[in-house]
Amino acid sequence: MAVTSPGLTSSEKKHWWLTNRKMVEKYIKDARNLMGSQEQSEIASALSLLDSALALSPRFEQALELKARALLYLRRFKDVADMLQDYIPSLKMASDDSGSLSSESSSQHLSRERVKLLGSGNSSSYSPGRDPSFKCFSVSDLKKKVMAGLSKNCDKEGQWRYLILGQACCHLGLMEDAMALLQTGKRLASAAFRRESICWSDDSFSFSNVPVSGDITITNAPSTPPRNPIDPESVNQLLAQIKLLLRRKTAALAALDAGLYSEAIRHFTKIVDGRRGAPQGFLAECYMHRASAYRAAGRIAESIADCNRTLALDPACIQALDTRASLLETIRCLPDCLHDLEHLKLLYNSVLRDRKLPGPAWKRHNMRYREIPGKLCALTTKIQELKQRVASGETGNVDYYALIGLRRGCSRSELERAHLLLCLKHKPDKATNFIERCELASDGDLDSVKDRSKMSALLLYRLLQKGYTSVMSTIMDEEAAEKQRKKAAAALQVAQAQVAVAIQVQQAQESKLESEKNNSVFQGVFCRDLAVVGNLLSQVGFNRPITVKYEALSC
Repeated sequence: MAVTSPGLTSSEKKHWWLTNRKMVEKYIKDARNLMGSQEQSEIASALSLLDSALALSPRFEQALELKARALLYLRRFKDVADMLQDYIPSLKMASDDSGSLSSESSSQHLSRERVKLLGSGNSSSYSPGRDPSFKCFSVSDLKKKVMAGLSKNCDKEGQWRYLILGQACCHLGLMEDAMALLQTGKRLASAAFRRESICWSDDSFSFSNVPVSGDITITNAPSTPPRNPIDPESVNQLLAQIKLLLRRKTAALAALDAGLYSEAIRHFTKIVDGRRGAPQGFLAECYMHRASAYRAAGRIAESIADCNRTLALDPACIQALDTRASLLETIRCLPDCLHDLEHLKLLYNSVLRDRKLPGPAWKRHNMRYREIPGKLCALTTKIQELKQRVASGETGNVDYYALIGLRRGCSRSELERAHLLLCLKHKPDKATNFIERCELASDGDLDSVKDRSKMSALLLYRLLQKGYTSVMSTIMDEEAAEKQRKKAAAALQVAQAQVAVAIQVQQAQESKLESEKNNSVFQGVFCRDLAVVGNLLSQVGFNRPITVKYEALSC
């Protein structure tokens, strides 16, 4: 039996309780009036009043509802999720999975707790103490009881939790939870409206009395803000946007699992480059999946850029750090790889120190707490091996071809084209453009996100410039060597041509000498024969001159 003050009498206790009750009602009334102005400063003051009211009465339903609405209006979505984390479906399922090793009775109890998400208002459930046999009853008495029950709030815990928490989960990137909560809130609101409309007469029926979250509107408080700031149209639009993003994400993950990396990249690009913004946590998850697709497709620079964007949105993302470190190790950029592994080791140590994964309880992770010690041991061994490789002098052997996405022996035009495309895409001046399409969970995170994205983009840009310089120098050396080889081959061909010409000239001279020698021999013999013929003709008496053509004597 709880005793508040042992020295107080019963009348004093009653007076103390009534005084607290009046103070709580006064705080709530003042908070309602302040929230009616719809100004942030006034709503912040109302929030302090509601905290004072909840300090006196921690389970007061109206104070809890007003506080949740004030936090939602101030865009303090994390505070809303922390306040109502017991109603997040994925967190309840995770707690059910963590307790699966317990007894069967405890697991059945957790499953029953999870079913409470549906918010069924069935008050006629079977109890063991009742007699299940048929009983006669009066129809008039039954009608009175049913009408009286329908006019009350069907959900004792308040149906406002589903719509408010659903919107907060949407802004935090918990899309599946947001869709389940918003659909449940719509279903409960429509059910409450049907039950309430039965109590109305035809004359009193009007759509102005329709509640959205299932609460009964208060007509005697005209100065208060509306109890249901989320109208059905905005809820439907939010649900449509959530379903569209989830469909695209599902298609991208299916393509990634099937090995269709270009198709997966296309679907994830539609999400991150869409005209309508997406929540910060959801975008970080999509960037991480697209980095995996880029890595599988062999596009290392794009994969590193997506890891940088993921870490800018979520600095404690273990998967992004691990992926970027492995990518840097693939291209043998060991100093940067060691830097990421040391950061990852600090995260593991902080997880073991705090005995929980980084971030709030509702944040999603791709690993479990019990996996951290084994990963930390393997990470420590890997860091020692990389330090030994760095000490042995492997720091300058970076594979820039793999970084830029070129084959060895590529031409100058291929390098310039690939470098131009990468520079246009990953220029540090454009590193913060993706933040314009991101709905940050808190406005105070904008400067830190910009600083992280600029720093990581600058490091990647410098690495690309070093790669361009190195590959270009290699190409220039290869071109010079190829030019030298061509020059030597041309000189060799010229020398061979000169030798062939000399041989031909020599052969021509030799053939000419031989022909001249033969011609002189024939000429002497012919002249001697003419002299003999002349002597014979003179002896015979043929002294007459003979007409001789000079052409005949030209031999």
